[in-house]
Amino acid sequence: MIDARTVVSPQAELAQDVEIGPYSVVGPGVEIGSGTRIGAHVVVSGPCRIGRGNRIHPFCAIGGEPQDKKFRGEQSVLEIGDRNTIREYCTLNRGTAGGGGATRIGDDNWIMAYVHIAHDCIVGNHVTMSNNSTLAGHVLIEDYATLGGFSKVHQFCRVGAYSFCGMDSGLTRDLPPYVLAAGYMAEPKGINAEGLERNGYSAEQIRGIRKAYRILYRSGLKLEEAIGQLVTLASEHPEIERLVAFLRGSERSIIR
Repeated sequence: MIDARTVVSPQAELAQDVEIGPYSVVGPGVEIGSGTRIGAHVVVSGPCRIGRGNRIHPFCAIGGEPQDKKFRGEQSVLEIGDRNTIREYCTLNRGTAGGGGATRIGDDNWIMAYVHIAHDCIVGNHVTMSNNSTLAGHVLIEDYATLGGFSKVHQFCRVGAYSFCGMDSGLTRDLPPYVLAAGYMAEPKGINAEGLERNGYSAEQIRGIRKAYRILYRSGLKLEEAIGQLVTLASEHPEIERLVAFLRGSERSIIR
């Protein structure tokens, strides 16, 4: 299962059925779970924990030191969950002490070629990151979000669940759940109706989310006033509660 041309540290812990291609390097402090397959020319540096059933394609750099001038070699980790697909030439960095010490990737994510996930990022589950999308440090990506090709997310920003950020877009503020954003500096363009439908949202739920979008972006209300109306709407449409919680937790404000 492990190619003879691969270098695996004696201090790494691998499940018996892990597959690793030629010329890859697995360093000390790396843990890899059952069913994970790693292609050729991949470097996995520790401390790093990789779960079960992942597929890591050739030429990735996993668990490298954070690109942070404040990093002084302190203990930090990269944690990757289960059943993720990580395509060619991706770079996923460990955390820093100032950011909690960990970069975390959840389960069932589709991470395409040349993606960069920086230190202290948290990526949820069922996230799609298209080719060359880039996360700066301390970014939060919630479940089922989609980032288009060459999109960029500023440090400390949050990307809400079921949202969609178009290709070549830059996010410098938070992207709320359900919202579709596009443009060089990303602007709200509507809701991610297609993504919601694909993930099982009913026509009635989508109508409720459209109402919420109009309150937030088309009513002319100040943000706090809009939140007040969204709270009322959430009594009829519980899916709006996710949006209200996100807006209340925003520290960088939202794209608007």
